[in-house]
Amino acid sequence: MSIGTGTARRARTLPFLRTLARHRRSPVDAFEEASARAGGELVRLNMGPFQPYLVTHPDHVQHVLRGNQPNYVREGMFWDPLAPLIGKGILSDGPDWAESRRIVQPLFTARQLDALGERMAAIIAELVDGTLTPGRPFDVAQTVSAIVHATTVRLFFGESISGADIDRLAPAYDTGVTARAIRLVLPSVPQRCPMPGDRAFGRAVETIDEVVYPRIEHARRREGGDVVSALCRAPYADKGDRRVRDDMVAIHGAATETAATALTWVWPVLDTHPEIAARVFEEVTRVVGDGPVTVGHLPRLTYLRMFLNELLRLYPPGWILPRKVLADDVIDGVAIEAGATVVLSPFLTQRLPQVWERPLEFDPERFAPGNEGRRSRYAYFPFAAGPHSCVGPHLFMMEAQLLLAGILRRYRPVLHTSGPVAPRLASTLRPAAGLTMTLVPAGRS
Repeated sequence: MSIGTGTARRARTLPFLRTLARHRRSPVDAFEEASARAGGELVRLNMGPFQPYLVTHPDHVQHVLRGNQPNYVREGMFWDPLAPLIGKGILSDGPDWAESRRIVQPLFTARQLDALGERMAAIIAELVDGTLTPGRPFDVAQTVSAIVHATTVRLFFGESISGADIDRLAPAYDTGVTARAIRLVLPSVPQRCPMPGDRAFGRAVETIDEVVYPRIEHARRREGGDVVSALCRAPYADKGDRRVRDDMVAIHGAATETAATALTWVWPVLDTHPEIAARVFEEVTRVVGDGPVTVGHLPRLTYLRMFLNELLRLYPPGWILPRKVLADDVIDGVAIEAGATVVLSPFLTQRLPQVWERPLEFDPERFAPGNEGRRSRYAYFPFAAGPHSCVGPHLFMMEAQLLLAGILRRYRPVLHTSGPVAPRLASTLRPAAGLTMTLVPAGRS
Protein backbone atom coordinates (compact mmCIF):
# COMPACT_ATOMS: atom_id res chain seq x y z
CA MET A 1 0.00 0.00 0.00
CA SER A 2 1.55 3.30 -1.09
CA ILE A 3 1.33 6.17 1.36
CA GLY A 4 1.86 9.76 0.31
CA THR A 5 2.67 8.88 -3.33
CA GLY A 6 0.88 8.19 -6.59
CA THR A 7 -1.81 9.95 -8.57
CA ALA A 8 -4.21 11.63 -6.19
CA ARG A 9 -7.92 10.94 -6.38
CA ARG A 10 -10.89 12.23 -4.43
CA ALA A 11 -12.13 10.19 -1.48
CA ARG A 12 -15.45 8.43 -1.62
CA THR A 13 -18.05 10.36 0.39
CA LEU A 14 -20.53 8.76 2.80
CA PRO A 15 -23.81 10.52 3.76
CA PHE A 16 -23.07 10.74 7.45
CA LEU A 17 -25.79 13.15 8.60
CA ARG A 18 -28.50 10.58 7.91
CA THR A 19 -26.50 7.96 9.75
CA LEU A 20 -26.19 10.26 12.75
CA ALA A 21 -29.93 10.90 12.70
CA ARG A 22 -30.63 7.16 12.86
CA HIS A 23 -28.26 6.79 15.82
CA ARG A 24 -29.04 10.02 17.65
CA ARG A 25 -29.25 8.17 20.99
CA SER A 26 -25.83 6.56 20.44
CA PRO A 27 -23.75 8.57 17.93
CA VAL A 28 -20.78 6.26 18.49
CA ASP A 29 -22.79 3.62 16.59
CA ALA A 30 -23.01 6.01 13.64
CA PHE A 31 -19.23 6.11 13.40
CA GLU A 32 -19.11 2.32 13.66
CA GLU A 33 -21.60 2.01 10.80
CA ALA A 34 -19.57 4.44 8.68
CA SER A 35 -16.41 2.45 9.38
CA ALA A 36 -18.14 -0.76 8.27
CA ARG A 37 -19.19 0.90 5.02
CA ALA A 38 -15.68 2.22 4.47
CA GLY A 39 -14.11 -1.22 4.96
CA GLY A 40 -10.69 0.22 5.79
CA GLU A 41 -10.79 2.64 2.88
CA LEU A 42 -10.11 6.31 3.52
CA VAL A 43 -13.49 8.01 3.05
CA ARG A 44 -15.10 11.38 3.63
CA LEU A 45 -18.06 11.88 5.97
CA ASN A 46 -20.66 14.32 4.70
CA MET A 47 -21.86 16.28 7.72
CA GLY A 48 -23.12 19.25 5.75
CA PRO A 49 -20.62 22.13 5.91
CA PHE A 50 -18.17 19.90 7.79
CA GLN A 51 -16.77 16.89 5.88
CA PRO A 52 -13.92 15.18 7.73
CA TYR A 53 -11.93 12.23 6.43
CA LEU A 54 -12.37 8.96 8.33
CA VAL A 55 -9.02 7.16 8.76
CA THR A 56 -9.21 3.58 10.04
CA HIS A 57 -6.67 1.37 8.22
CA PRO A 58 -3.48 0.87 10.29
CA ASP A 59 -1.26 1.97 7.38
CA HIS A 60 -3.20 5.21 7.09
CA VAL A 61 -3.14 5.70 10.85
CA GLN A 62 0.63 5.24 10.81
CA HIS A 63 1.01 7.92 8.15
CA VAL A 64 -0.96 10.45 10.21
CA LEU A 65 0.52 9.65 13.63
CA ARG A 66 4.08 8.86 12.57
CA GLY A 67 5.00 9.14 8.89
CA ASN A 68 3.87 12.74 8.34
CA GLN A 69 2.91 13.58 11.91
CA PRO A 70 3.93 17.28 11.88
CA ASN A 71 1.30 17.88 9.17
CA TYR A 72 -1.56 16.66 11.40
CA VAL A 73 -2.06 18.77 14.50
CA ARG A 74 -4.36 18.67 17.51
CA GLU A 75 -6.62 21.55 16.59
CA GLY A 76 -10.24 22.02 15.52
CA MET A 77 -12.76 19.23 16.10
CA PHE A 78 -12.62 17.82 19.66
CA TRP A 79 -9.61 19.93 20.67
CA ASP A 80 -11.01 23.46 20.44
CA PRO A 81 -14.07 22.82 22.68
CA LEU A 82 -11.78 21.28 25.32
CA ALA A 83 -9.05 23.96 25.08
CA PRO A 84 -10.17 25.92 28.17
CA LEU A 85 -9.80 22.70 30.17
CA ILE A 86 -6.63 21.10 28.76
CA GLY A 87 -4.74 24.28 27.91
CA LYS A 88 -1.57 24.61 25.83
CA GLY A 89 0.80 22.06 27.29
CA ILE A 90 1.23 18.31 26.93
CA LEU A 91 -2.13 17.93 25.14
CA SER A 92 -1.51 20.72 22.63
CA ASP A 93 0.85 20.90 19.65
CA GLY A 94 3.88 22.81 18.43
CA PRO A 95 6.66 24.28 20.61
CA ASP A 96 4.59 24.34 23.82
CA TRP A 97 3.79 20.64 23.45
CA ALA A 98 7.42 19.75 22.68
CA GLU A 99 8.65 21.62 25.75
CA SER A 100 6.04 20.00 27.99
CA ARG A 101 6.78 16.55 26.58
CA ARG A 102 10.48 16.89 27.42
CA ILE A 103 9.59 17.85 30.98
CA VAL A 104 6.72 15.46 31.65
CA GLN A 105 7.88 12.23 30.01
CA PRO A 106 10.73 11.50 32.49
CA LEU A 107 8.20 11.66 35.33
CA PHE A 108 6.28 8.70 33.88
CA THR A 109 8.94 6.15 33.02
CA ALA A 110 8.35 2.61 34.23
CA ARG A 111 11.23 3.03 36.68
CA GLN A 112 9.78 6.21 38.17
CA LEU A 113 6.31 4.72 38.48
CA ASP A 114 7.58 1.46 39.97
CA ALA A 115 9.08 3.56 42.75
CA LEU A 116 5.56 4.85 43.48
CA GLY A 117 4.01 1.41 43.23
CA GLU A 118 3.79 0.47 46.89
CA ARG A 119 2.47 3.93 47.74
CA MET A 120 -0.21 3.49 45.08
CA ALA A 121 -1.03 0.01 46.40
CA ALA A 122 -1.48 1.37 49.93
CA ILE A 123 -3.70 4.24 48.76
CA ILE A 124 -5.89 1.94 46.67
CA ALA A 125 -6.25 -0.58 49.51
CA GLU A 126 -7.30 2.21 51.87
CA LEU A 127 -9.82 3.60 49.37
CA VAL A 128 -11.31 0.19 48.56
CA ASP A 129 -11.81 -0.49 52.26
CA GLY A 130 -13.29 2.94 52.89
CA THR A 131 -15.47 3.25 49.77
CA LEU A 132 -16.96 -0.16 48.99
CA THR A 133 -19.67 -1.68 51.16
CA PRO A 134 -20.67 -5.28 50.30
CA GLY A 135 -24.36 -5.89 49.78
CA ARG A 136 -25.18 -2.26 48.99
CA PRO A 137 -25.86 -1.24 45.33
CA PHE A 138 -23.73 1.61 44.03
CA ASP A 139 -23.26 3.61 40.83
CA VAL A 140 -20.31 2.00 39.03
CA ALA A 141 -19.00 5.06 37.18
CA GLN A 142 -19.22 7.39 40.17
CA THR A 143 -17.59 4.95 42.58
CA VAL A 144 -14.77 3.89 40.26
CA SER A 145 -14.13 7.53 39.38
CA ALA A 146 -13.98 8.51 43.05
CA ILE A 147 -11.36 5.84 43.80
CA VAL A 148 -9.26 6.59 40.70
CA HIS A 149 -9.35 10.35 41.22
CA ALA A 150 -8.41 10.11 44.88
CA THR A 151 -5.53 7.74 44.06
CA THR A 152 -4.15 9.94 41.30
CA VAL A 153 -4.55 13.20 43.21
CA ARG A 154 -2.79 11.87 46.29
CA LEU A 155 0.07 10.56 44.17
CA PHE A 156 0.40 13.73 42.09
CA PHE A 157 -0.31 16.39 44.71
CA GLY A 158 1.07 14.59 47.73
CA GLU A 159 -0.74 15.00 51.02
CA SER A 160 -1.22 18.76 50.69
CA ILE A 161 -4.68 18.46 49.15
CA SER A 162 -7.77 18.07 51.31
CA GLY A 163 -10.41 15.39 50.96
CA ALA A 164 -12.96 18.09 50.20
CA ASP A 165 -10.92 19.32 47.24
CA ILE A 166 -10.48 15.77 45.96
CA ASP A 167 -14.24 15.35 46.14
CA ARG A 168 -14.67 18.54 44.06
CA LEU A 169 -12.24 17.46 41.34
CA ALA A 170 -13.85 14.16 40.35
CA PRO A 171 -17.28 15.54 39.32
CA ALA A 172 -15.63 18.60 37.74
CA TYR A 173 -13.51 16.44 35.45
CA ASP A 174 -16.55 14.28 34.73
CA THR A 175 -18.49 17.35 33.59
CA GLY A 176 -15.50 18.67 31.69
CA VAL A 177 -15.31 15.65 29.37
CA THR A 178 -19.06 15.17 28.92
CA ALA A 179 -20.77 18.57 28.98
CA ARG A 180 -19.66 19.65 25.50
CA ALA A 181 -20.18 16.26 23.84
CA ILE A 182 -22.67 17.71 21.35
CA ARG A 183 -19.86 19.76 19.83
CA LEU A 184 -18.15 16.51 18.80
CA VAL A 185 -20.80 15.91 16.15
CA LEU A 186 -21.47 19.61 15.44
CA PRO A 187 -17.92 20.97 15.15
CA SER A 188 -18.91 23.55 12.53
CA VAL A 189 -20.86 25.53 15.16
CA PRO A 190 -18.58 28.44 16.20
CA GLN A 191 -17.33 28.45 19.77
CA ARG A 192 -18.93 31.88 20.28
CA CYS A 193 -22.40 30.39 19.68
CA PRO A 194 -23.87 29.01 22.93
CA MET A 195 -24.61 25.29 22.97
CA PRO A 196 -26.10 22.96 25.60
CA GLY A 197 -23.47 22.12 28.18
CA ASP A 198 -21.31 25.20 27.69
CA ARG A 199 -22.22 26.74 31.05
CA ALA A 200 -21.69 23.49 32.94
CA PHE A 201 -18.33 23.10 31.21
CA GLY A 202 -17.32 26.61 32.23
CA ARG A 203 -18.24 25.97 35.87
CA ALA A 204 -16.26 22.73 35.83
CA VAL A 205 -13.13 24.51 34.58
CA GLU A 206 -13.56 27.15 37.30
CA THR A 207 -13.78 24.45 39.96
CA ILE A 208 -10.66 22.69 38.71
CA ASP A 209 -8.74 25.98 38.66
CA GLU A 210 -9.90 26.81 42.18
CA VAL A 211 -8.31 23.56 43.39
CA VAL A 212 -5.20 23.43 41.19
CA TYR A 213 -3.81 26.98 41.45
CA PRO A 214 -3.52 26.91 45.28
CA ARG A 215 -1.71 23.58 44.99
CA ILE A 216 0.79 25.17 42.60
CA GLU A 217 1.34 28.07 45.00
CA HIS A 218 1.85 25.59 47.84
CA ALA A 219 4.33 23.55 45.78
CA ARG A 220 6.36 26.66 44.89
CA ARG A 221 6.88 27.36 48.62
CA ARG A 222 8.25 23.93 49.48
CA GLU A 223 10.44 21.12 48.19
CA GLY A 224 8.28 18.08 47.50
CA GLY A 225 8.60 14.82 45.63
CA ASP A 226 5.18 14.86 43.96
CA VAL A 227 4.46 15.61 40.31
CA VAL A 228 3.19 19.15 40.79
CA SER A 229 6.37 20.02 42.73
CA ALA A 230 8.48 18.60 39.91
CA LEU A 231 6.60 20.72 37.38
CA CYS A 232 7.14 23.81 39.52
CA ARG A 233 10.89 23.16 39.41
CA ALA A 234 10.89 22.66 35.61
CA PRO A 235 12.59 25.20 33.31
CA TYR A 236 9.27 26.49 31.97
CA ALA A 237 7.86 27.21 35.43
CA ASP A 238 9.22 30.77 35.36
CA LYS A 239 6.73 31.51 32.55
CA GLY A 240 3.98 31.54 35.14
CA ASP A 241 1.49 29.33 36.90
CA ARG A 242 -0.66 28.90 33.77
CA ARG A 243 1.87 26.63 32.05
CA VAL A 244 2.22 24.49 35.17
CA ARG A 245 -1.57 24.45 35.54
CA ASP A 246 -2.12 23.32 31.93
CA ASP A 247 0.23 20.36 32.25
CA MET A 248 -1.00 19.47 35.73
CA VAL A 249 -4.63 19.48 34.62
CA ALA A 250 -3.88 17.62 31.37
CA ILE A 251 -1.81 14.93 33.10
CA HIS A 252 -4.31 14.48 35.90
CA GLY A 253 -7.27 14.50 33.52
CA ALA A 254 -5.72 12.02 31.10
CA ALA A 255 -4.60 9.67 33.88
CA THR A 256 -7.88 9.65 35.75
CA GLU A 257 -10.17 9.69 32.74
CA THR A 258 -8.40 6.78 31.03
CA ALA A 259 -8.41 4.61 34.14
CA ALA A 260 -11.89 5.50 35.38
CA THR A 261 -13.50 5.04 31.97
CA ALA A 262 -11.78 1.74 31.20
CA LEU A 263 -12.43 0.35 34.69
CA THR A 264 -16.12 1.16 34.41
CA TRP A 265 -16.32 -1.13 31.36
CA VAL A 266 -14.71 -4.00 33.31
CA TRP A 267 -17.92 -4.94 35.11
CA PRO A 268 -20.35 -5.34 32.17
CA VAL A 269 -17.64 -7.30 30.34
CA LEU A 270 -17.15 -9.67 33.28
CA ASP A 271 -20.93 -9.99 33.59
CA THR A 272 -21.42 -11.00 29.93
CA HIS A 273 -18.41 -13.37 29.79
CA PRO A 274 -18.67 -15.69 32.82
CA GLU A 275 -15.97 -18.08 31.55
CA ILE A 276 -13.48 -15.24 31.26
CA ALA A 277 -14.59 -13.84 34.61
CA ALA A 278 -13.98 -17.21 36.24
CA ARG A 279 -10.37 -17.22 34.96
CA VAL A 280 -9.81 -13.68 36.25
CA PHE A 281 -11.26 -14.55 39.67
CA GLU A 282 -9.22 -17.75 39.90
CA GLU A 283 -5.95 -16.01 39.04
CA VAL A 284 -6.49 -13.19 41.54
CA THR A 285 -7.37 -15.68 44.30
CA ARG A 286 -4.39 -17.90 43.52
CA VAL A 287 -1.80 -15.12 43.16
CA VAL A 288 -2.92 -12.68 45.86
CA GLY A 289 -4.50 -14.97 48.44
CA ASP A 290 -5.89 -13.41 51.62
CA GLY A 291 -3.36 -10.62 52.07
CA PRO A 292 -3.26 -7.15 50.55
CA VAL A 293 -2.28 -6.69 46.92
CA THR A 294 1.31 -5.53 46.39
CA VAL A 295 3.34 -4.53 43.37
CA GLY A 296 5.11 -7.87 43.70
CA HIS A 297 1.90 -9.66 42.71
CA LEU A 298 1.48 -7.80 39.41
CA PRO A 299 3.94 -9.74 37.19
CA ARG A 300 2.06 -12.96 38.07
CA LEU A 301 -1.37 -11.53 37.20
CA THR A 302 -0.81 -12.50 33.58
CA TYR A 303 -4.39 -13.22 32.59
CA LEU A 304 -5.64 -10.05 34.27
CA ARG A 305 -3.20 -8.05 32.14
CA MET A 306 -4.38 -9.89 29.01
CA PHE A 307 -7.98 -9.13 30.01
CA LEU A 308 -7.21 -5.43 30.44
CA ASN A 309 -5.44 -5.22 27.08
CA GLU A 310 -8.45 -6.79 25.35
CA LEU A 311 -10.71 -4.42 27.26
CA LEU A 312 -8.72 -1.50 25.84
CA ARG A 313 -9.07 -2.98 22.37
CA LEU A 314 -12.86 -3.04 22.37
CA TYR A 315 -13.43 -0.11 24.73
CA PRO A 316 -10.54 2.36 24.37
CA PRO A 317 -11.25 5.44 26.52
CA GLY A 318 -9.79 7.82 23.93
CA TRP A 319 -12.10 6.61 21.18
CA ILE A 320 -11.72 9.55 18.78
CA LEU A 321 -8.51 11.40 17.81
CA PRO A 322 -9.17 14.12 15.20
CA ARG A 323 -6.34 16.05 13.55
CA LYS A 324 -6.28 19.21 11.45
CA VAL A 325 -4.31 19.07 8.18
CA LEU A 326 -1.73 21.84 7.76
CA ALA A 327 -0.63 21.24 4.16
CA ASP A 328 -1.93 19.24 1.20
CA ASP A 329 -1.07 15.55 1.41
CA VAL A 330 -1.78 12.23 -0.29
CA ILE A 331 -2.63 9.07 1.65
CA ASP A 332 -2.84 5.85 -0.34
CA GLY A 333 -3.63 7.83 -3.49
CA VAL A 334 -6.32 9.99 -1.83
CA ALA A 335 -5.82 13.74 -1.87
CA ILE A 336 -6.11 15.43 1.53
CA GLU A 337 -6.34 19.21 1.34
CA ALA A 338 -4.90 21.70 3.80
CA GLY A 339 -7.42 22.82 6.41
CA ALA A 340 -9.36 19.54 6.37
CA THR A 341 -9.94 17.35 9.41
CA VAL A 342 -9.00 13.69 9.60
CA VAL A 343 -10.70 11.54 12.23
CA LEU A 344 -8.78 8.60 13.66
CA SER A 345 -10.41 6.24 16.11
CA PRO A 346 -8.81 3.41 18.12
CA PHE A 347 -12.37 2.20 18.73
CA LEU A 348 -12.93 1.70 14.98
CA THR A 349 -9.46 0.50 13.93
CA GLN A 350 -9.36 -2.01 16.78
CA ARG A 351 -12.67 -3.49 15.56
CA LEU A 352 -11.74 -3.56 11.88
CA PRO A 353 -12.53 -6.98 10.33
CA GLN A 354 -9.86 -6.41 7.69
CA VAL A 355 -7.29 -6.44 10.49
CA TRP A 356 -8.70 -8.48 13.38
CA GLU A 357 -10.15 -12.00 13.34
CA ARG A 358 -13.51 -12.19 15.12
CA PRO A 359 -13.20 -8.44 15.84
CA LEU A 360 -16.26 -8.10 18.08
CA GLU A 361 -15.49 -11.18 20.18
CA PHE A 362 -13.91 -10.46 23.56
CA ASP A 363 -10.85 -12.73 23.64
CA PRO A 364 -7.95 -11.97 26.03
CA GLU A 365 -5.87 -14.69 24.34
CA ARG A 366 -5.07 -12.16 21.60
CA PHE A 367 -2.71 -10.64 24.14
CA ALA A 368 -1.14 -13.82 25.46
CA PRO A 369 2.66 -13.59 25.72
CA GLY A 370 4.20 -13.99 22.28
CA ASN A 371 1.21 -12.73 20.30
CA GLU A 372 2.29 -9.09 20.12
CA GLY A 373 4.15 -9.46 16.82
CA ARG A 374 1.14 -10.82 14.94
CA ARG A 375 -0.44 -7.42 14.29
CA SER A 376 0.53 -4.02 12.97
CA ARG A 377 1.79 -1.55 15.55
CA TYR A 378 -0.96 0.80 14.39
CA ALA A 379 -3.77 -1.77 14.55
CA TYR A 380 -3.83 -1.35 18.34
CA PHE A 381 -3.25 2.11 19.78
CA PRO A 382 -5.47 2.70 22.84
CA PHE A 383 -2.89 5.18 24.15
CA ALA A 384 -2.46 6.87 20.74
CA ALA A 385 0.86 6.37 18.94
CA GLY A 386 3.82 8.20 17.49
CA PRO A 387 5.30 11.33 19.10
CA HIS A 388 1.95 12.14 20.73
CA SER A 389 1.50 8.76 22.39
CA CYS A 390 0.33 8.87 25.99
CA VAL A 391 3.07 8.96 28.62
CA GLY A 392 1.05 6.91 31.10
CA PRO A 393 0.26 3.36 29.87
CA HIS A 394 2.44 1.84 32.61
CA LEU A 395 0.62 3.96 35.20
CA PHE A 396 -2.74 2.75 33.89
CA MET A 397 -1.82 -0.92 33.94
CA MET A 398 -0.36 -0.73 37.43
CA GLU A 399 -3.35 1.14 38.82
CA ALA A 400 -5.89 -1.08 37.04
CA GLN A 401 -4.32 -4.32 38.24
CA LEU A 402 -3.98 -3.09 41.81
CA LEU A 403 -7.56 -1.85 41.93
CA LEU A 404 -9.19 -4.89 40.32
CA ALA A 405 -7.13 -7.38 42.29
CA GLY A 406 -7.86 -5.41 45.46
CA ILE A 407 -11.60 -5.73 44.85
CA LEU A 408 -11.76 -9.23 43.39
CA ARG A 409 -9.63 -10.88 46.07
CA ARG A 410 -12.54 -10.21 48.45
CA TYR A 411 -15.69 -9.66 46.40
CA ARG A 412 -17.65 -10.83 43.38
CA PRO A 413 -19.63 -8.32 41.30
CA VAL A 414 -23.36 -8.57 40.67
CA LEU A 415 -24.33 -6.16 37.90
CA HIS A 416 -27.82 -4.69 37.77
CA THR A 417 -28.69 -4.32 34.10
CA SER A 418 -31.48 -5.48 31.82
CA GLY A 419 -29.53 -5.61 28.56
CA PRO A 420 -26.32 -4.74 26.73
CA VAL A 421 -24.40 -1.71 27.99
CA ALA A 422 -23.87 0.80 25.17
CA PRO A 423 -21.45 3.73 25.00
CA ARG A 424 -22.72 7.28 25.21
CA LEU A 425 -21.42 10.33 23.41
CA ALA A 426 -18.56 12.04 25.26
CA SER A 427 -14.96 12.94 24.55
CA THR A 428 -14.09 9.56 26.06
CA LEU A 429 -15.85 6.22 25.54
CA ARG A 430 -18.14 6.11 28.56
CA PRO A 431 -20.88 3.55 29.25
CA ALA A 432 -24.44 4.79 29.46
CA ALA A 433 -25.10 6.56 32.75
CA GLY A 434 -26.83 4.83 35.64
CA LEU A 435 -25.01 1.48 35.64
CA THR A 436 -25.23 -0.01 39.15
CA MET A 437 -23.64 -3.00 40.85
CA THR A 438 -23.53 -4.81 44.17
CA LEU A 439 -20.48 -6.56 45.60
CA VAL A 440 -20.88 -9.80 47.53
CA PRO A 441 -18.17 -11.65 49.48
CA ALA A 442 -16.22 -14.08 47.30
CA GLY A 443 -17.72 -17.54 47.46
CA ARG A 444 -21.31 -16.28 47.89
CA SER A 445 -22.05 -14.91 44.37
